[in-house]
Amino acid sequence: MSGTGDVAWTGGVSDTGAKLIATSTVTPTVISMTRIRGLGVVSLLLTAIAAPIFGFGQPASARVIFTFGSAQSIALPQLALPVRWFSLSMAVVMLLAGVVLLLTQTRRGAYGVFAAAVVAFLWSFLAWAARGNSLNLTSVLASSLVASIPLIFGSMSGILCERSGVINIAIEGQFLAGAFMGAMIGSWTQNLWLGLLAGAVVGALIGLLLAFLSLRYAVDQIIVGVVLVALATGLTNYLTNQLLNPFQGTLNSPSTFPALPIPILDKIPVVGPVLFDQNIFVYLAVVLVVAIDIALFRARWGLRVRSVGEHPEASQSVGISVVRTRYRSVVLGGAVAGVGGVAFTLGSVGEFSVGMSAGLGFVALAVMIFGRWRPYSAFLAALLFGFSDALQSILAVLNVPIPSPFLIMAPYLVTIGVVAGLVGRAVPPGADGKPFLQQSKG
Repeated sequence: MSGTGDVAWTGGVSDTGAKLIATSTVTPTVISMTRIRGLGVVSLLLTAIAAPIFGFGQPASARVIFTFGSAQSIALPQLALPVRWFSLSMAVVMLLAGVVLLLTQTRRGAYGVFAAAVVAFLWSFLAWAARGNSLNLTSVLASSLVASIPLIFGSMSGILCERSGVINIAIEGQFLAGAFMGAMIGSWTQNLWLGLLAGAVVGALIGLLLAFLSLRYAVDQIIVGVVLVALATGLTNYLTNQLLNPFQGTLNSPSTFPALPIPILDKIPVVGPVLFDQNIFVYLAVVLVVAIDIALFRARWGLRVRSVGEHPEASQSVGISVVRTRYRSVVLGGAVAGVGGVAFTLGSVGEFSVGMSAGLGFVALAVMIFGRWRPYSAFLAALLFGFSDALQSILAVLNVPIPSPFLIMAPYLVTIGVVAGLVGRAVPPGADGKPFLQQSKG
């Protein structure tokens, strides 16, 4: 486009028209004052938990040692803190956040204030959990990032699909299929890149089947997604018993992608080991988030995808092929989810096991909703969910007197809170999940 008001035609498609369609039906997300007050009450409840248990409930002699860095990075001095006074100082932050949220008359910055209260609570909780021990915060951050990788791929898959108007409930099935094919092909060929490609292909095929049934026959997209998850679960269970288990050494024992440290950057304290000394899936996830954000919100392709996801009839009227655009987005989203599945096997575990995705495909949908269908926001939400997932292993090492089933429940409790609307009502694209019948020309 040569100007703000100009119309650029490419193959009969008005990009200005697509832009108007993509933005005209979007409902702005406005947090209500009632919900802000609710967040304030939650902040005060966190204060009521942290102050007596993590603060006054601890002896004055209790200490926690926070360490930073790893063998590869520049070491920072240890930080020894009294648990009681550190937790009480964090409780003050929570209290102030709660008071601000209860008394404020503006909506701006409400989420930031609430996030400060949550971070303060987590800090005090970690200090309480590690009392009398040392806790490497770099390891905590690195574990959280690694745990969030499948969720990043899954949420990006959901964004690609739902921005075009198709609900992808099948992410869990694409995870399992991608993990299975990645392990089998990677082990059989002894080529990890072929395993990665195979996982992407099988994820794309499931996406193609989802698009075919949803767009060609207008079958309910949620039902199709659930059926595809059941199909992928059953097939991977059967093939694991029939192929992988009898031939474990040749079909289910791949190596994993090694860490690829970035010179100089990996020496940065704290940040270096977390961001610049990881395997290929971490780097792919970060690049993917940036690429999808640019493609959806800065490129002509994304303009058309968002327009068919908001108002397909109007998009067709300006020359956009709704069905073709949705097919491309759903297949691409399936490939992304397939790569996320490969991350389970070739990224960390080194073999496929039945049900190894453990429902994280559905958690990825909650991450997408939490991020309000935007890549960067979903990335941050995935880090939060990854932290809640990594927390269970961290607390198990620290021998925290919390039953392990409650620790395992942590990421799913966060999921319930998000889906229930704890952080506000999320508004999906206007035509998300709605069937579209292609209108014939003339």
